[in-house]
Amino acid sequence: MAGGAQLSVPELRRSSRHPVDGHFLAEHRRLGDIRLHVVNISAHGFMTAGETGLTRGERVVIRLPHIGRIEAHLIWTLDSRTGFQFERIIRIDDFMAMVEALQPNQRLRRER
Repeated sequence: MAGGAQLSVPELRRSSRHPVDGHFLAEHRRLGDIRLHVVNISAHGFMTAGETGLTRGERVVIRLPHIGRIEAHLIWTLDSRTGFQFERIIRIDDFMAMVEALQPNQRLRRER
């Protein structure tokens, strides 16, 4: 069996993703503070662009608007993109408030 995070939440890659373009500081146990360029986000996780220096199964704690601190596990990497899954699902009202804070341009938000 391959190594990596053993998560209780099944992979939900079909979740509605919202485009964002934000840089966030995340805390990593070994590397300390790292900067992540988040390019899309859902209630279950987020995708980054650019090198992170992390490998599959590693964990970070990221601070998001309206959500606060939340732990995420690196699920996949492909070239310079990485996919993280949150340790817990974000409630829809908190998620929508976060999306509005991250993407204030109404035309760029996806339809609900």
